[in-house]
Amino acid sequence: MAKIRVVVVDDSALVRSLLTEIINRQPDMSCVGAASDPLVAREMIRELNPDVLTLDVEMPRMDGLEFLSRLMRLRPMPVVMVSTLTEQGAEITLRALEMGAVDFVAKPRIGISSGLAELSGDIVDKIRVAASAHVRRQASALSTPESRAPQSAPDTPRAPLPRLSTEKIICIGASTGGTEAIREVLMPMPADAPAIVITQHMPPGFTTSFAARLNTLCRIRVEEARDGQRILPGHAYIAPGGHHLRIDRSGSNYVAVVEDTEPVNRHRPSVEVLFRSAARVLGPNALGVMLTGMGADGAQAMREMKDAGSYNYVQDEASCVVFGMPRMAIQCGAAHEILPLNQIASALLNKLAASPSSVRHRI
Repeated sequence: MAKIRVVVVDDSALVRSLLTEIINRQPDMSCVGAASDPLVAREMIRELNPDVLTLDVEMPRMDGLEFLSRLMRLRPMPVVMVSTLTEQGAEITLRALEMGAVDFVAKPRIGISSGLAELSGDIVDKIRVAASAHVRRQASALSTPESRAPQSAPDTPRAPLPRLSTEKIICIGASTGGTEAIREVLMPMPADAPAIVITQHMPPGFTTSFAARLNTLCRIRVEEARDGQRILPGHAYIAPGGHHLRIDRSGSNYVAVVEDTEPVNRHRPSVEVLFRSAARVLGPNALGVMLTGMGADGAQAMREMKDAGSYNYVQDEASCVVFGMPRMAIQCGAAHEILPLNQIASALLNKLAASPSSVRHRI
């Protein structure tokens, strides 16, 4: 079996050395080149034809975003960004994901040698996933708010949505490729849409920027979930990085529960935690959505949602960056409908418009 060929691009000689060593220790991959800047990397890509690129953001001669923009227009390939754990680093990383990067690794600000060693399992896992990801050519360079709109925005129902009570909640799970998939689902939602609760696999330090970025693009209010806050229509709540998010009941209200208990399926936040709480607390008042992502997190719990009365949508393979989580949800029998990404928002809205009223959960 052919090894995954990787080129590392980073202006730090230490980071290049560490990443090369981490990659070459794996029996299924090889670091075939290490470049100190994008101009050197460009020649390496032409000569070595790698399967995956790891790319730093801040580099001399050409920054990582500009290089990524050119790469995704002219020679699309799987890219894993290597970003810093700062607010600015999070913003830049989210832009990179918008521009076509498959995933990212957040390198520590101090103790780089020990930090990258601790992250080695995560790094090589993401390289493996990136090697099999569906990468699409990007039409434009550095994106603007207008260019970030879905290219084929789904039609909203012709009839206005009936007023929906707080009983209805949309629950979304995603991993690799999910930041852009979530954006495409949320942007068409009207200001009075039912509440949306989201678990996206993401480390601490990035979900705050992710929520703020979505909030500038959407008609609904998007925020990072806070423990104990009431879940309201017209709002989307994103699980904070490093914490699980589940739904609970407080009297007649639904509330968010944010906790830092043990990882589930190796993840924190875990889709399994959110979906299992939806099955237990929401029952038929839930709509489930499984988007692109690696692994099987949330698949079995989505089946529990279906058994409890939820109606579930799963993203199809052709539109996924990685078809792992959706595939496992389908294999579990959790899906009612399997749809392209650009049809999921309209399907949700049409389902809600066709519902005569919300189903009151029995306590």
